[in-house]
Amino acid sequence: MAQPPSKTASNPFAKLGLLRDALPPGEAPAAQAATVATAVDPVAALLARRVVVRRERKGRGGKTVTLVQCADGADGAALDALAKELRKALGTAAQREEGAVAVQGDIADRVADWLKGRGAGRIVRGD
Repeated sequence: MAQPPSKTASNPFAKLGLLRDALPPGEAPAAQAATVATAVDPVAALLARRVVVRRERKGRGGKTVTLVQCADGADGAALDALAKELRKALGTAAQREEGAVAVQGDIADRVADWLKGRGAGRIVRGD
């Protein structure tokens, strides 16, 4: 009577596992930290400075918006990224407007809480 095939005979990966010890050692992996450029979070750079959160209705047809103003020198790409994160986190419209981010609605408390949780250094409420 014939014996059933062993597990290594039916499984090709098991055979390769047995050959692993016979392989010569390879080169040590190079430090990836030196070769890979670290991506800097533009929103974190904005929030490291002073952030002013205030409500505004003037010139908006009676509608209230919450403005998030960062320190001088905030570039458009970072403000766009901040607006996108605010839209996702708060579920409301947000867009860049002349050096600030306008969030639709009277939600200054929610915006300030989100900024605090995101790691904003100093939040000034300008109600």
